[in-house]
Amino acid sequence: MIHTGRIQELQIKRRTREGWVLTDADGHEVLYPHPELPREVDDDKRVRVFVHRDVQGRQVASPRAPKATVGQFAMMRVGLVDRDGAHMEWGVKPDLLVPHAEQRKAMEEGRWYLVRVALDPRSDRIFGSALIEDFLNNDEIGVEEGEAVGLIVLGRSDLGLHVIVNGRHQGLVHANEVFKRVSIGDKLTGHVKHIREDRKLDITLQPIGYRQYNDVNVDLLVRRLRAGNGFLPFTDKSSTEAIYAEFGISKKAFKKAVGALYRERLVRLEDDGIVWVG
Repeated sequence: MIHTGRIQELQIKRRTREGWVLTDADGHEVLYPHPELPREVDDDKRVRVFVHRDVQGRQVASPRAPKATVGQFAMMRVGLVDRDGAHMEWGVKPDLLVPHAEQRKAMEEGRWYLVRVALDPRSDRIFGSALIEDFLNNDEIGVEEGEAVGLIVLGRSDLGLHVIVNGRHQGLVHANEVFKRVSIGDKLTGHVKHIREDRKLDITLQPIGYRQYNDVNVDLLVRRLRAGNGFLPFTDKSSTEAIYAEFGISKKAFKKAVGALYRERLVRLEDDGIVWVG
């Protein structure tokens, strides 16, 4: 099938007045309404295109990929608001419509919003939705503790960062484990720290396991100590922000790395910093 809202590789069949006709393996056809084919057409006369519907409602193929395809999330800017809803600039024309009923609060022209691209199965038309939580489900968890996962920042609260996990679930990075600035829509890599009995996911931005990340941080501190003539002006009283700004790691990870060096008698801990004695 030629699926609306997806990027597909199709065969070039023939040229018409309106453009080119592309076909899939089952003989289904779609119009590529452009006089020239993309330069990256392969030797087998196949081309990768994004299939959507034009202003007349016809299924057409575009050489341009949008910011997100059906089932994906992306930050998009509102180009126009009218009685139908908010028209989002998503990299393909026509703009992606977010109907008023799919807006958590009234969208404003010129502002950016996190949007999910969806498909109406009855009309086969693509639309956008800002009701992100409606598309997330933690009833059946498809990840395991310790697993690396893809994250999209959904929002922030006093608890921490609310994130989309692998495009399917909702998770939380607790506030005391967030050590860098992030914005809604940012894409990050995290790890599943804990799956609660109520199916909520605790996510960490640090790799799981002491040995897994501490060895890397020990090496980091050793290199910094040597580069700093054997001294680093940081202690266990240094702020979380200062440690992250300098080393890019959490204060907990920093203290574990220092502790490992101290137990090996490679450093001496003084009131104003760490001294390399190894």
